[in-house]
Amino acid sequence: MTDSEFSTTYSAFIPEIWSKKLSNMLEKNCVMMQCVNRNWEGDISQQGDKVKIITPASVSVSTLTGDNITYSSLTPTSTELVIDQKKFFAFKIDDVAKAQTNTDIMEAHLNNAKKAIEVVQDSYLLSLHTDVPSANIVGSAESPVTLNKSTIYENFVNLALTLKNSDAVQTGVRPWVVINPNIEAYLLQSPEFINAHNVADTTLREGAIGRIAGMDVLVSTNLTEVNDMYYVLAGTNEAVTFASQLAKIESLRDKDSFSDLVRGLYLYGAKTVQPKALAKMIVSAATA
Repeated sequence: MTDSEFSTTYSAFIPEIWSKKLSNMLEKNCVMMQCVNRNWEGDISQQGDKVKIITPASVSVSTLTGDNITYSSLTPTSTELVIDQKKFFAFKIDDVAKAQTNTDIMEAHLNNAKKAIEVVQDSYLLSLHTDVPSANIVGSAESPVTLNKSTIYENFVNLALTLKNSDAVQTGVRPWVVINPNIEAYLLQSPEFINAHNVADTTLREGAIGRIAGMDVLVSTNLTEVNDMYYVLAGTNEAVTFASQLAKIESLRDKDSFSDLVRGLYLYGAKTVQPKALAKMIVSAATA
């Protein structure tokens, strides 16, 4: 096979094509991407870049007495989201594989890269359960909630109630909750659970399996056991701002073998801008 034929056969692995396809794939299906907002995503090119977030000031309402109106000065607050997460993938493709490659193989590699990124990204966002205010926590480390098919609805109602009591749930705002497959097994046995096929409206989030206590239910295998407990995270999309950038995908020749090297750099960061819009339930791993 000539160099020209190699180039044509391997054209499916052109870095620009990889970058565009992978960027599009990362916009979809990732569980926690359905639970954050990206309102302040700026131009990210390197680790350490910052995205400025402006939060409007509260407006007070007063009783009008006569014609006396006083005006309060509104000072919005500003905070910065730092792009402090830097991940990469890197692998070799030898010339034999290159000669036999096709677009299906490219899609498979892209999908594997997407899955690998999603694991670390979801785990990172789920770790923000540490930002949940104490008033929005159901259960405790000392007395974690024990779930079964009889008690699961009551506990999820309590979880949703914490969000309502903190004024996080208003008209047009749809709360979500992320569970793992073990908890899903109990939820599916609850008569109060409304699966996706039976949800009457079309507002269910992409990837949600249904709704419980007014919250869209999403399932993540990245909600893992920590000290014999699970931290079930709930909230609204107003709680966390996320920003990311697939900074680079490039291919270069390996000087030590008959192979090409493919590598990619993914940058991201998140900030809890409204902690009251997050809630969590501390669940015993022994029964979930």
